[in-house]
Amino acid sequence: MNVLVIGGGPAGMMAAITSAEYGNSVTLLEKMDSCGKKLLITGKGRCNITNLVEITEFMKYIPGNSKFLYSAFNNYTNLDIIDFLNKQGVEVKEERGKRVFPVSNKAQDVLNAFIKRLRKLHVKIITNCDVNEILVENKKVIGVRTKEGKEFKAQKVILATGGITYPMTGSTGDGYNLAKRLGHTIESVKPSLVPLNCNNKSLQICKEAQGLSLKNVAIKIVVDNKIIYEDFGEMLFTHFGVSGPIILSASSVLLRQKNVEELFKQEKIKLQIDLKPALDKEKLDSRVRRDFEELKNKQFSNSLDKLLPQKLIQAFIVKTNINPTKQVNSITKEERKKIVEILKCLEFIISGFGRKEEGIITSGGISTKDINPKTMESKKINGLYFAGEIIDVDALTRWL
Repeated sequence: MNVLVIGGGPAGMMAAITSAEYGNSVTLLEKMDSCGKKLLITGKGRCNITNLVEITEFMKYIPGNSKFLYSAFNNYTNLDIIDFLNKQGVEVKEERGKRVFPVSNKAQDVLNAFIKRLRKLHVKIITNCDVNEILVENKKVIGVRTKEGKEFKAQKVILATGGITYPMTGSTGDGYNLAKRLGHTIESVKPSLVPLNCNNKSLQICKEAQGLSLKNVAIKIVVDNKIIYEDFGEMLFTHFGVSGPIILSASSVLLRQKNVEELFKQEKIKLQIDLKPALDKEKLDSRVRRDFEELKNKQFSNSLDKLLPQKLIQAFIVKTNINPTKQVNSITKEERKKIVEILKCLEFIISGFGRKEEGIITSGGISTKDINPKTMESKKINGLYFAGEIIDVDALTRWL
């Protein structure tokens, strides 16, 4: 059977490999000059391959349509992809958070493993090949046509063209139009895992702290006084707001919030940072009292070095409304209470999402209602299948 795969990213390459292993004659069509360009920049060039948690744990970190993946995960697990790479000569290692990387720390080695297997299976790879139409007769796939007018005939077509982020790698959303023309529903496509922007009141603090990375902090995203997301880990201040792993994950949850743009305008979305999550308020108060006892003859502005990074001190003082020149031994119990409260809840108003160019993955895509979860075949067109980011499923950053 002739099978065409449109898109030479990880999903497309693995689909081509699997199809060829079942004895099909497979051709992989990639519009860029080589396959796997996006794969090469994953994990900052090291390629975060997978995670070693139990498969059931993966489901907890997929904000939307996680149930759709049950069949896929039962058929192909995190251990299977590791086994595949091992067989191609790529050794892997486990790092913090059960993340898996190649021992070499080179994404190129992972890409080479895919290419090696494709060649072994005699999959034909055609690059610089831009498909602009999937050919259908009587609701059944018969092939594809390229922008140059060249036609390729096939009994099966797998669409794996990715999302809209990192367009320089070839992910420009072309596949959505191909699927839409054939009657598929495209759920709202947006960049996901993006930084968050802060409003003018909060932005000054972010600018002062720009480049500062906070590790081991806890955050809450509060929408209209209701907590919708909590996390613990690392975050970063930027010129426009906040970023870093836990912020990127938070953005994925926020994207699914109803009327989110209106809530941004109404200043009803807040980021609350617990700078000392290991200490409750009582223990933190004791810690502050000890510090102040040692520094009792210093001014308040010179007493916070042990509690806070230097870049946050000035903004923190402003938040407390305590005179920066006040002697530490003159700080009242109520003022100390205020200090503890802000250490446990440094609040920012979130005003929007970062730019599309800053998104790591794509949220939205071809509706899962149009796809058979056991086979990934379209419910509308016989012989048309989907793979990868083009489908309306995305996960949080820690599992990428």
